[in-house]
Amino acid sequence: MKNLLGVLHNYPLVAALLSIIVAQVLKIPLHYLYHRKWDWRRIVGAGGMPSSHSAGVTALASAIGVQEGLSSTWFALAVVLGLVVMYDAMGIRRHAGEQAIAINDLTIELNQHLETDDPKFSRAHARSRKRRLKELLGHQPIEVAGGAAFGIAFGLFLHGYY
Repeated sequence: MKNLLGVLHNYPLVAALLSIIVAQVLKIPLHYLYHRKWDWRRIVGAGGMPSSHSAGVTALASAIGVQEGLSSTWFALAVVLGLVVMYDAMGIRRHAGEQAIAINDLTIELNQHLETDDPKFSRAHARSRKRRLKELLGHQPIEVAGGAAFGIAFGLFLHGYY
């Protein structure tokens, strides 16, 4: 129990984890402001504004920078890790999401054109309706920048409590 309570005194870890949680919660009202509909799945979903991945790694880096100094090896490690995570969120994961959208659209179009009694096609049609590919995987650059700005601010804000 003592070790578990010790985690609460780990400012960089707490800053990173709390910024991820708060960023995920913020996605709900921000999604509502943009789309005018509540989507409670945003709290656990990938993608959206702000990027909780970016918020987490930048809160971690800013907390380490404050605690250990900007010239520390730990800060350098956190910054490089953060850049890799943010690059991945905007690059590979975002493109995979765009491909999922295209594949899902093609599947819908193909199913609309398949008017046959062939049982193989009707089974494939039923399976494709159940297994749509996940489309929200990555982030737009503005979502990553928003998450990064939020994470830095959150990490610095929490420093006042440690």
